[in-house]
Amino acid sequence: MAKQTSQGRLYVQATFNNTLVTITSEKGKVLDWTSCGRMGFKGTRKSTPYAATSTIQDAIGRITNLGIKILRVYIKGPGPGRDAALRVLRGTPQIQVTMLSDVTPLPHNGPRPPKQKKG
Repeated sequence: MAKQTSQGRLYVQATFNNTLVTITSEKGKVLDWTSCGRMGFKGTRKSTPYAATSTIQDAIGRITNLGIKILRVYIKGPGPGRDAALRVLRGTPQIQVTMLSDVTPLPHNGPRPPKQKKG
């Protein structure tokens, strides 16, 4: 079992096919993780909001086992797990969310355009 801490970070990566949740210490050391596939969902059922909700609830159970009470939450990606994560975290009284950040990467110039046609 990892060292008991009262603060931590929760990273939610919501892709179109899966939702990955990582629990880290304040310094970034991974304490635990879970995903829709680890929860037993397979195929297209992994990409549902219900699968993401159960994954986040499992992560919250793991967080309380680690003794973490204060969280910083980082959400990344466009998948259905985004809204599910927010709904579950809002309805959890034993965990205090101090920061909520969207770290989805945004393209700022895009790829290089194709060459001009000759002729």
